[in-house]
Amino acid sequence: MSIAHILIWILSIAGILLMLFRPWNIAEVWWVCGAAGAIAALRLIPLKIAWHAIMEGSDVYLFLAGMMMLAELARSHGVFDWLATLAIQKSKSSSTRLFIMIYAVGTLVTIFLSNDATAVVLTPAVLAAVRKSKAEPLPYLFICAFIANAASFVLPISNPANLVVFHGDIPPLGKWLHIFLAASVVSIVATYAALHWCSRNQLHNTIQSDIADGHLSHPGRLALIGIALVAVVLLATSAFGSDLGLPTCIASLAIVICVSAFEKHAPFGILQKISWSVIPLVAGLFILVEAINSAGALRISQTALQTMQKLPPMTSAIASALGIGIGTNLMNNLPLGLIAGASLRNAHIAGILRNSALIGIDLGPNLSVTGSLATILWLIAIRREGMHVSGWTFLKTGMLVMPPALILAALTAAFWG
Repeated sequence: MSIAHILIWILSIAGILLMLFRPWNIAEVWWVCGAAGAIAALRLIPLKIAWHAIMEGSDVYLFLAGMMMLAELARSHGVFDWLATLAIQKSKSSSTRLFIMIYAVGTLVTIFLSNDATAVVLTPAVLAAVRKSKAEPLPYLFICAFIANAASFVLPISNPANLVVFHGDIPPLGKWLHIFLAASVVSIVATYAALHWCSRNQLHNTIQSDIADGHLSHPGRLALIGIALVAVVLLATSAFGSDLGLPTCIASLAIVICVSAFEKHAPFGILQKISWSVIPLVAGLFILVEAINSAGALRISQTALQTMQKLPPMTSAIASALGIGIGTNLMNNLPLGLIAGASLRNAHIAGILRNSALIGIDLGPNLSVTGSLATILWLIAIRREGMHVSGWTFLKTGMLVMPPALILAALTAAFWG
């Protein structure tokens, strides 16, 4: 291994670890972009390659931009407060009933709008609900983080990482459901059981549900309708096998403009309040992926997958899901998904091993706060509302929630697939 490759590994690992621990309370984007910028500045990879890596993520940037526009539009027009009031009233003072309702809604949002939407759109609504009900917030906020990954392989659109792993070779919807539906149900149920058990002490308490009826303004209703329309756009786009980013961004921007026009306001007020730092964070991750691929990560990943391919089917399913699942927490599932996807294609691996690899990419990140982009977006969303969850707090729950759900889902997919 050359000195350049050693430097790439050091800078990449340092950037990811610093993103995890956020020393001096410096935001994640600075650590990731700092490491990526250092790699480019030192010419450890050619600038042309770094630029190509940035442009490779264009569909992801557009998708995230669309989702963040919708979330800010809904937040600023009281959609989250209205949903919170509705959920609390339906809970009838039962913390367990509220827990089940939020989990069910989170599952549906993840399936039809993607795991990133659950982190960006649902999290503020849940936080508003628990604050109104005077409930302990963490169990309910954990739902948004964990279900965003646990339900993210029900449909291809449930997680953009699915499109990365299969890379233009997405099975028809019927075949996808045949492979992953049973595994997804197992994942969702196992994650619920573990989360409920972890939160059992807080869920014995009653909550305040006697609150005034919520009112949703006309612009708020338009925003809510807009979210539903974006879900339809996502499903239609996925059915045609097209990229999701541009249609999502265009549809979301059109909705922002329409609602702003209805109010006779310029849309810039909505756009200014969005945490746009997420976009350069993702771009930095794409550069790090390209760099460590050039430093041998792709070769190592391909060799590991070929070794697993020689194992008995059930063993290889567990080994690939667990190995890749743990790896997502060391590297983040977006870059690891890119590496795993390229390795699977180059090694011509399909079937059980590819299916279990995808489950590892999607479900493995439930171990730590930096395992997936959705969890990072979740962290950003709750920090914006004045809350903080440490990496250790998340890890203690993740160690109980992720492994059983991952193993059971991988075995189910191997059996059905």
